[in-house]
This record gives sequence, structure tokens and C-alpha cells, in this order.
Amino acid sequence: MKMPEIRTKAQRLGIKPGKMSKTELIRAIQQQEGNSPCFGTTMSQCDQTACCWRDDCLKMVMAT
Repeated sequence: MKMPEIRTKAQRLGIKPGKMSKTELIRAIQQQEGNSPCFGTTMSQCDQTACCWRDDCLKMVMAT
């Protein structure tokens, strides 16, 4: 998901994106939705198959 879409989603949830990084913003969204703020913390495996951030998260982890 691109940053403009992420910012829009955050704003709909009452989060003010300000100068948050993509990772910070996604974690804030996860937390606001009642989920674990785990974006980018996995070690290549993730059991959260229904998470809308899963693909981006795993791509990020694989790139590091």
C-alpha cells in the first residue's frame, strides 16, 4: 500500500499522520484497530494470514 492510502486510512481512524514513517504509521493503525503493532518485526514468518499489511511487511523483512 502506498503512503497516501496509508495516511487516508490513518485519518479515518482518527490518527494524525504528521511526519510518521510508513512503519510507525502502520503500527499506529494496527494498534488503533485492536491488533498487535507488529509491522516489520517478524523474522520471515508470520501467522497473521488475514492481515492487510502482511505482504508489505514480509517484503520489507526480506529486503533487510
